[in-house]
Amino acid sequence: MSTEPGHLWRGFAGLRVIADVHGESEAFRAAVEGAMAEDMFVLQLGDLTDHGPDSPGVLRQIFALIDQGRGLFLLGNHDHKLRRALTGAPVRMQAEGLGRTLAQLDAAPDGADLKQRAITEIARAPAWIRDGGRVFVHGGFHPGMLHAAPPPEAGAERAGGLVTRAIYGQVTGRLRADGSPERLHDWVDRIPRDMLVVCGHDRRSTDGRPLVTEGILGGRCVFLDCGAGKGGHLAWIDLPSWA
Repeated sequence: MSTEPGHLWRGFAGLRVIADVHGESEAFRAAVEGAMAEDMFVLQLGDLTDHGPDSPGVLRQIFALIDQGRGLFLLGNHDHKLRRALTGAPVRMQAEGLGRTLAQLDAAPDGADLKQRAITEIARAPAWIRDGGRVFVHGGFHPGMLHAAPPPEAGAERAGGLVTRAIYGQVTGRLRADGSPERLHDWVDRIPRDMLVVCGHDRRSTDGRPLVTEGILGGRCVFLDCGAGKGGHLAWIDLPSWA
């Protein structure tokens, strides 16, 4: 896939960018229905499943959008892990995270079909998208994303290089008190002037609204994750369909 597939949403009235869903199917449905009513293309930033009450419902909705040519999702770390589990690779299992998703898929009447479709779609989900002066990515930005397309099957491969930054962000290798990885965000200072990066992954907001920051070069980043599936809510922003 090209690093600039903005043609996918050209001709739409706008672009609705939706943060991590984490199994919150009803909130996702409301966001999607609102986008459809305004003739907007849906770009979801990854982490479709885990934690929330209805991961199968989220998968059904995003697959329908893909089939209709009205939506797309980026590769997130939870999506990458889900595919590994579905293909039999050993993974660390959180009961309230991936364990809950797998149980929900096992209980769904179309669970087997959803699993097979997830294996296919996660394999080819783009790890990042550049659209002119905008970069959309799940976890974190790197200037290399401005000059290279993501691997075409990033979701089917072991994460490395720019894909690691894209789906995990920038980590120190240490753990925080809650057991989650300690992350750095100084990559914001490497965003060029007049560039906008929109990402999910990190719930950095302290007031329930997406956090907008500006780096030392003058580039901006919107941290869109507001905690859906983890005690917060689903957030999105609407952008012009042109960059």
